[in-house]
Amino acid sequence: MKYRAISVGALVLVLLPLIGAGQDKRGFTQELSPDSVRSTATGNRKQDKREFTKEFPLGECEFKTVGGNRYFILEPGRQLHLNNFRCVTEGRCNETEEVVITVLNETRDITLDINGQLETVTTRVVEERETVDGELAEISRNFFAECSGTQDVYYFGEDVDIYEGGVIVSHEGAWLAGSNGAKPGVIMPGGAFLLGARYFQELAPGVAMDRSEHVDMDLSVGVPAGNFTECVEVKETTPLDKKAVSMKTYCPDTGLVIDEDLELISVVE
Repeated sequence: MKYRAISVGALVLVLLPLIGAGQDKRGFTQELSPDSVRSTATGNRKQDKREFTKEFPLGECEFKTVGGNRYFILEPGRQLHLNNFRCVTEGRCNETEEVVITVLNETRDITLDINGQLETVTTRVVEERETVDGELAEISRNFFAECSGTQDVYYFGEDVDIYEGGVIVSHEGAWLAGSNGAKPGVIMPGGAFLLGARYFQELAPGVAMDRSEHVDMDLSVGVPAGNFTECVEVKETTPLDKKAVSMKTYCPDTGLVIDEDLELISVVE
């Protein structure tokens, strides 16, 4: 799921030992020192060499298409509208961008290998529609499912249509778990937000390899849609483009509130 994606695009059962950090029972790293995580995220420390989780306990999941967790909600009909109008007005951005994210009343079955057996997972389709200066730039259809019990939301792939002048010119970044070596990643873990946790969102070699790191929490933010508390910040990177970095803020019971210079304008429940 891109939201202004890192273009080109969690739970290791055994992670490298970390000083001052443990694991939860699913393999995520436990909380690190908030100051150390924030310092690393802003580049004030030596480059962090910790591994990103890329092996997940899919076989332990009973997948659901409705629900999600407090930071990533899968409820058909729900819609988030973000734009950067304030950024443009303040002269920090040169072009206007809008993103509308809609949880569709549609599902998609995806067949993949889970623990050596072919299984079919039914996923929820979430559409993202992006415009730049009023012109359609991209439509993507993303496939998610919640692991019942943990509330981890898994990402199984996306169809991508990139537009120029109203015409589709590319499908760059499209991938599907179970095809061409691609595997599911985690878009947002459930349960407690573990500061310092690192995991892959997408695992499509050479195509989409976005990954997340939890870098801040207990934030209060104000955007055109309102004021929010107990928010968390996620840093997204990809090994396919080491210069690409995206910062996103999620708030409980709402979801994505800030994506770089995009801010939440409204929510339709």
